[in-house]
Amino acid sequence: MDLDGAQELIGTWGMPALLGLGLAAASGLRIFVPLLMAALAARFQLFGIELNESMAWLTSNAAIAALGVATVVEILADKVPVLDNALHAVGIVARPVAGAVAAGSVFAGLDPTTAAIAGVIVGAPTALAFGAAQSGTRAASTATTGGLGNPVLSVVEDVLAFVTVLIAFVIPLLIPVVLLLLLWAVWRLFRKVRPKRPTPA
Repeated sequence: MDLDGAQELIGTWGMPALLGLGLAAASGLRIFVPLLMAALAARFQLFGIELNESMAWLTSNAAIAALGVATVVEILADKVPVLDNALHAVGIVARPVAGAVAAGSVFAGLDPTTAAIAGVIVGAPTALAFGAAQSGTRAASTATTGGLGNPVLSVVEDVLAFVTVLIAFVIPLLIPVVLLLLLWAVWRLFRKVRPKRPTPA
């Protein structure tokens, strides 16, 4: 393969895959934040973000407004006891779907069908993995704090989702490292908030 072919391959598959991984991981924490940020970046031509032609509708005023409202509702509802549990129940299905859509949308150089398949392969399992890790941490927090610690965890997740997408936009090559650090951070949080086993007498 010549240099031009290698660059085309990286541009068509490599960088979008890394960007898609970042968006999908963030979708595992917040369903709508990555989609909103990708739509805004593409709409205002920030960070060189382009969307696949099949997802161009995300940059419309109506779509951005709807995603904005959904993002605000999700972030606020996640701070409210009972509502946060309902969100997580819905998220079992919604997060992998959002991860697949977000990841597939950034394969701009592919035909819509191939981009959708790439999105499912890259996005769904990544979002599912991070969503499962988040759910485990939340369950442990609920068991140890009666849910009082969940709003604090929610704010941490908000920040992590936003920062992960931002890094994916700016330096996608760092995404594998960022994802490993995220999983490590979630694991540390889980160990910190999980119920302590009673020590044998």
